[in-house]
Amino acid sequence: MSTPNLTIRAGHPDFLELPWEISLEDWEIPELVDLPKGISRHTVRFVNLPQGLYAIKELNERAARHEYAVLRELEELAAPAVSAVGLVTGRSPDRHDERSAALITAYESFSFSYRELLEGPGFGQNRSRMLNAFAFLLVRLHLLGVFWGDCSLSNVLYRWDADSLETIMVDAETASIHPSGLSDGQRREDLSIMIENVAGGISDIAAMAGTEPTPEDLAMGMEIAERYESLWSELADEETIGPDERYKIGEKMARINALGFDVEEVELVPANSDGDEFRFKLKLGGRTFHTNRLRDLTGVEALENQARVILSDLYYFQAREGLQDTPTKKAVAAIRWRVTEFEPMIERLRQIEGVSDPIQAYCDLLHHRYLMATEQQRDVPTLEAFEHWLADGRPGYPPPP
Repeated sequence: MSTPNLTIRAGHPDFLELPWEISLEDWEIPELVDLPKGISRHTVRFVNLPQGLYAIKELNERAARHEYAVLRELEELAAPAVSAVGLVTGRSPDRHDERSAALITAYESFSFSYRELLEGPGFGQNRSRMLNAFAFLLVRLHLLGVFWGDCSLSNVLYRWDADSLETIMVDAETASIHPSGLSDGQRREDLSIMIENVAGGISDIAAMAGTEPTPEDLAMGMEIAERYESLWSELADEETIGPDERYKIGEKMARINALGFDVEEVELVPANSDGDEFRFKLKLGGRTFHTNRLRDLTGVEALENQARVILSDLYYFQAREGLQDTPTKKAVAAIRWRVTEFEPMIERLRQIEGVSDPIQAYCDLLHHRYLMATEQQRDVPTLEAFEHWLADGRPGYPPPP
């Protein structure tokens, strides 16, 4: 191989010490780590450097340049996708050689592939969460005008987000971004590709296990598509309201906020010549409504559903302390909650062996407190719930899938 050219984003290592002159398959270096991954037509290796964990994918130069550019643009759009860190080119005189380039992305903390989720314990209860998360991912990308072109189980990472799963797009090699939005035909094509690829992924797992896939599992792609259509209708469709139905705008905004999406604009267009009916459509921002709310109130960073759960704890604290009736009291309560409730408990959770994600563990602890309070019909202090949670073996805190 030739001497390569490296394009590396600021804030990351220069990666110059890695043996780019040889194929990734032949790397034998101490920085390599073995991490779970889905099926890929390209060689993918993981390296652990002082600045963090990184995934490196080997592919031809044209594909690498395209994917790097798409991932950078997706990051600017705040899309749920991995972050591109670097591009390595010139590894071969032949730019069409499948080993002529490499793409470097940041490893997503606490993430895992569909194989760990499907093959792990308790998949039955996580099945619906997985399908919902997959549908949410496609809807979010399509709302941003992203045509994936290769949506599959292998091209998605999962991460626990309170009692839900968050999905992250991994492979953008075939993706394209359309600022004016996708047509219905493009969306249907992406859904068709997804349905076929999901069935293929399920069949691969069954074949490796020496079994036959069940009809229910083979239909997972169709189930995802059904959930997608329901979400798309709620989030993207126009609605018509009469002169006394303006309240419906607020109701829809509340439903969309509950799903975690910010609403940036409301577009109102006359629906008839009399001007007494209007079509309205909401322009959505990112799925960060509760995340932004929690950050604004307390400075705490969390995923969307984690933030929703933690905000409920904050509101509970405000009510208990009688500090919810004025903006000033709410601000004081937010500071007091973080100093006296949140930070001390997060520190306790960090000290527990086996708890790698203290924010997620905090959410599971809050759920355990809720179950105790419901069963005992009384308010349960968080510290008491914590001790009971530990004694019970940390129920709810997700083991490695």
